[in-house]
Amino acid sequence: MIERNDLPGWLSGAPTDQEYPGQHLGRPRTGPGSLARPMRRIVAFVFDWYLWWAVLSLVGLGGSSLAANVLLLVVVWAYQVLCVGFMGHTLGHLVCGMQVQSMDGRPAGWVSALVRSTLIMLVLPVIIMDADQRGLHDRARQTLLVRFR
Repeated sequence: MIERNDLPGWLSGAPTDQEYPGQHLGRPRTGPGSLARPMRRIVAFVFDWYLWWAVLSLVGLGGSSLAANVLLLVVVWAYQVLCVGFMGHTLGHLVCGMQVQSMDGRPAGWVSALVRSTLIMLVLPVIIMDADQRGLHDRARQTLLVRFR
């Protein structure tokens, strides 16, 4: 008879033999250089989203209409591309102590920022994660969201 313990749970994540996310990538468990965990990523994104929602509302372009929501989506996308492409992080990433890097530790760059930001706006690639808690948007361009403090 099959017991509940014989079946993997969806909350346990992708099967892996590593002790923590990023171990097989040579990343530390915690602190600078470790991979950013999902809650830290969510806080940074929500920070950025509401920052631009507030800015658009202050200049009279906010609201709940379809046009206002599409404008917010486009502005956040462009903001992500520009900030990640230029500095490797958005203001939300900076507040949470994170930077988008290539696998060799350099800032992601413009092409990675463009592809990554486009996939983030589609939402689903962000939700599907591997054993390192990297979404499809990071895997597509071989990037990591890394803690720098």
